[in-house]
Amino acid sequence: MREYLSDYAAVGVITLVGIALATAMLSVNRFMRPSVPSRAKSLTYESGVDPVGSGWAQANARYYVYAFLYVIFAVDAVFLFPWAVVFAAIGWAAAIEMAIFIGFIAIGLVYAWRMGVLSWTK
Repeated sequence: MREYLSDYAAVGVITLVGIALATAMLSVNRFMRPSVPSRAKSLTYESGVDPVGSGWAQANARYYVYAFLYVIFAVDAVFLFPWAVVFAAIGWAAAIEMAIFIGFIAIGLVYAWRMGVLSWTK
């Protein structure tokens, strides 16, 4: 039982040393850095443009749909390319499974197209 617990003790010691080291580095950094607070430093910075007006802005939901469709097809590509590289080694059963997967993606695309989601104007 002692050998079993000594393994956990080693992990605990390494964790404590890591926490102590991170705390020490952050503390030394805090004491050594210059600190000159000003109003300009506390302003929100967004792409080099000074903030003007309120922070509330609305975006059209169609842009989110396009982003969502992009994510779907990017995930499809992530699955499709490695599968295509090893196609000869995995056989026809995997080809049928991939056809079913692509079929589901195509059904979703056709549904989105039929519902008018893919048109820019409404």
